[in-house]
Amino acid sequence: MGTSRLFRTAGTVVAAAALLVSGCSSSGVPSPSSAATATAPGPPSPPPGSEHGRTDEAVRRGGNDDGGAGRVDARARETGAPDEWPGANRATTALRPLPPVVPAPLRGYYEQRLRWRPCGASGFECATLRVPLDYERPGADRDVRLGVSRKRATDGPRRLGSLLVNPGGPGGSAIGYLQAYAGIGYPRAVRARYDMVAFDPRGVGRSEPVRCLTGREMDAHVRTDQTPDDAAEKRSLVRAYQKLARGCQRGSGRLLGHLSTTEAARDMDVLRAALGDRKLTYVGASYGTFLGATYAGLFPGQTGRLVLDAAMDPSLGAEQMNLEQTAGFETALTAFMTDCVRRADCPLGTDDRAEAVSLLGDLLHRADARPLRTEEGRTLTESLATTAVMSAMYDEGAWPALRTAFAEAIRGDGTELLQLSDAFYERSDNGTYSNLMVANQAVNCLDLPPAFHSPADASQSLPAFRTASPLFGETLAWAALSCAYWPVEATGRPHRIEARGAAPILVVGTTRDPATPYRWARSLAAQLSSARLLTYDGDGHTAYGRGSECADRTINTYLLTGRPPAPDTTCT
Repeated sequence: MGTSRLFRTAGTVVAAAALLVSGCSSSGVPSPSSAATATAPGPPSPPPGSEHGRTDEAVRRGGNDDGGAGRVDARARETGAPDEWPGANRATTALRPLPPVVPAPLRGYYEQRLRWRPCGASGFECATLRVPLDYERPGADRDVRLGVSRKRATDGPRRLGSLLVNPGGPGGSAIGYLQAYAGIGYPRAVRARYDMVAFDPRGVGRSEPVRCLTGREMDAHVRTDQTPDDAAEKRSLVRAYQKLARGCQRGSGRLLGHLSTTEAARDMDVLRAALGDRKLTYVGASYGTFLGATYAGLFPGQTGRLVLDAAMDPSLGAEQMNLEQTAGFETALTAFMTDCVRRADCPLGTDDRAEAVSLLGDLLHRADARPLRTEEGRTLTESLATTAVMSAMYDEGAWPALRTAFAEAIRGDGTELLQLSDAFYERSDNGTYSNLMVANQAVNCLDLPPAFHSPADASQSLPAFRTASPLFGETLAWAALSCAYWPVEATGRPHRIEARGAAPILVVGTTRDPATPYRWARSLAAQLSSARLLTYDGDGHTAYGRGSECADRTINTYLLTGRPPAPDTTCT
């Protein structure tokens, strides 16, 4: 397994709901989602700053009510998009830091001791962290129990503390990532000096996971046509979104109003204290950058060395974010096709990139009309094939497999494309799914108001999304409707994160990242008062551990010494 595979992330998916998955989070293997409207009221909004850890009232209820909606023109498809895209509306309200003194009702959580026991792979330990379901109304009868894992530093006498890792999503299991990748694959010098630690955020993996649909129901869900051609197909898509929402309400109604990134960041501070660390040291990828930046905004005084790799931009509303991510996938597709047509084994031709894209579009349209047979006993629909293509955009190491899958699909066999899609959705051979997709939906629907409220809204957006990506735009526009039917109201709003007073923070952006466009890294670095931007001129999602000696050395130096790179540092 190559180094880049060891550092794969769960991705960030802001658009898709559990049908397709528009990438990032995320980033690796990603997941799905967007934002939300409501039938049930959200939690009451308290006075700003009246309790430890409360967010700015303007952020929770006010900031940028238009949701950051905007339109993007053809420039969105170019590498290195402009700082401000046409029509972009940015939040100017900043996340307010929390009072530094822990209030009495929360002290028991901060003072708890973790009881470690061996678990998983050799050398790893696990424990359970207790946090309040609702930080405004803490009480033992309403606690959430979070899974935590660690692997101790190998050079105990020179130990620097704990290094938390999060692979993104939202919905990716950080414990799974730690035990399969980070705890054994991070650079030896980093693992020597730090206890490698991960916790699954509330609603994810081993932390009271959100549960919504059975495996068979998920199979039907991910097959739903996301490029509806008529009113009947639009109704079918809406019914799929509604069924998922109802399933989540039945299976996890207690949690759904308390899965926000703000609450996960507060959990992270409780974990920091329980680990005995004065400051948080953290590597977050994709959505993990939003979680890490939120922590810095709420707890700047407890912020230590933070690496935010494949950064998200918290100032964007859901529609604009989805538009920009759609353009990011188009940029990645252009890079893939440019590489493919130069190769003798490119099944889409070896002469013209535009013709190759056209042939791919024809293949997807044929799968829409008549799904392809597979050796799995299931057929490959257009939605599953599109997921497979997008999944390979996260890592250029997957490009050879995608070329092979295209060759098979052209001959009428969709098996390999289906396998790519299954891996993306974390579907096992026995037909069960991890909860990555539904957790992704639940978090994203709480963090931002919906991009669209109705099929008419999604239809009206189609020209802008098709401009951002002629191939993926229609799919991602309809995916952005997903949270319009969510059963709880969004508690978050677009906002800036400044984290004034925090130690230097390292923000990392990849120039041709499909899921978290490079411009987002530039924007986040500009917002954070102490940030330094590291640019990785390359393909794929995230930079750390992807084969750039320069990027790895720069990030390792920062983690081990606290010294950020010089301004405008670029690695290839």
